[in-house]
Amino acid sequence: MANLWQFFGLPDPEGSTSREAAPATTLTPAPTPVHVEQTTLESIEPAPVLASNAPTSSQPSLERLQPPLNWTGPVTPDGEPFHDLGLHTGRPQALPSKALRYVAPDAMKRIHSQAILQRVLQGDTVIVDLRPLVHMESHQMACRRELKHMGDEAGVNIFSLDQEDKLLMIPGINVVVDMEKHELGLTPLM
Repeated sequence: MANLWQFFGLPDPEGSTSREAAPATTLTPAPTPVHVEQTTLESIEPAPVLASNAPTSSQPSLERLQPPLNWTGPVTPDGEPFHDLGLHTGRPQALPSKALRYVAPDAMKRIHSQAILQRVLQGDTVIVDLRPLVHMESHQMACRRELKHMGDEAGVNIFSLDQEDKLLMIPGINVVVDMEKHELGLTPLM
């Protein structure tokens, strides 16, 4: 009776507990020569071996498989190589070269545009949040002007993510921004 592992075509990791024992093959004895004239290697021929129950193509072979050369992975009790798909043996993942940065005004209500410029030139996308400056409209305008000057210096555009222009996005160098749709927020999703 087949088990779940055989249904998916995988080797049974617990061994061959459900497999039936292979029937014993009967061999016919080779005829023994009565009189041997010469005993040199050229005159000795191998005797033909006849098997009465030779495996056919419809019967699975129950022989132990040898793992491929240079196999370093686990092996099932049947001797088949076991490919553990949950095992990560690849090369270590490289750290990403680009990031998404969130910047808000510090305790003194300043935006550090030179640090933002360095990150933008490295390829990072920066989200600048001016919402903490709720009661300082003139200071918000000064921060927008400073960010606009920094964007012109870096050669990138600054995009507003809300209608009040208090949440700004500065894409990094070589970051593509779709400017066709103009769909922001959750309204297009509803």
